[in-house]
Amino acid sequence: MAVLGMLSFTLEVPDIEEGVRFYSDAGLIPAVEGDVARLRCEGQERASITLLGGFASKRLHHVALRAEDLGAIAGRVPRFGGRLVPAPEGFPDTGLWVEDPHGMLLHLVEHPCDPPLQGGPAFEINAPGRILRKRRSAMLPTGAYGAVHPLRLGHVLVFSPDVPVSVRFVTEALGMGLADRSQDVIAFCCARKDSEHHVLAFAKSPGVGFHHASFQVNDPDEVGRGGRALAGKMGKGDWGFGRHTVGSNFFHYIQDPWGSWFEYYSDMDYIDDYALWTPTNYALEDSLANWGPAVPGDFVHNYEVAG
Repeated sequence: MAVLGMLSFTLEVPDIEEGVRFYSDAGLIPAVEGDVARLRCEGQERASITLLGGFASKRLHHVALRAEDLGAIAGRVPRFGGRLVPAPEGFPDTGLWVEDPHGMLLHLVEHPCDPPLQGGPAFEINAPGRILRKRRSAMLPTGAYGAVHPLRLGHVLVFSPDVPVSVRFVTEALGMGLADRSQDVIAFCCARKDSEHHVLAFAKSPGVGFHHASFQVNDPDEVGRGGRALAGKMGKGDWGFGRHTVGSNFFHYIQDPWGSWFEYYSDMDYIDDYALWTPTNYALEDSLANWGPAVPGDFVHNYEVAG
């Protein structure tokens, strides 16, 4: 095995205060030092997001992945079109800094596994022939619910000018697995052991860029409740409530201040052993959602590419 899971992502942004406000409204906890903001999930010590302020426009700086056997990865990276690079200024010279064949920067780190999440109350559904909830209401009055707080960063989707090349690099050089894809337009990659359906995903675009980060919450009610609250605060684009075909998760996306997206999700497919999983090539009609509202017109627009 090599890549074991997602750690964080870093963005260059024009206005750090705008970014801190957005992600704080989304339920993350900020720590700001000058032009650097780090945002973490409640209950976690490490940051899931780092924002670097003072740039002309939003741009993906890098994605950090938890990994092992870094020496073997370093040997494979050049064979599959990537290159090893020095740590960027201001970042630790630890782990492995890698550029993929399209120049996207990745930081591979030997990092301990996060402690298991403490589960909330079970999400129970009364269905024909399967009555689980008796003599009690499923829902409390609206005012009884507090703000939704993400539990952890689940996955990141980035843009790629050649999705099959990106997939080949992360599967062959970094030891990930292709979970599923839709033609050459979008692909979802997982770790090979005890992984959610996707950790890192790629969508076709003229250039590299950040599309969205997805944060796990307890259940579909929190997806809907958190998404609706954040969309109301932002007053920009949102997409949801809905459910994906690929990965099966419930989703609600909210557009961030720079045109990319934040996703709340729950109920993702799980791949405990990639050797026992068979990837599917889905039709394009299933590449985005199984059901949900109409897709926003700029949902797959890469604002990091001119024009």
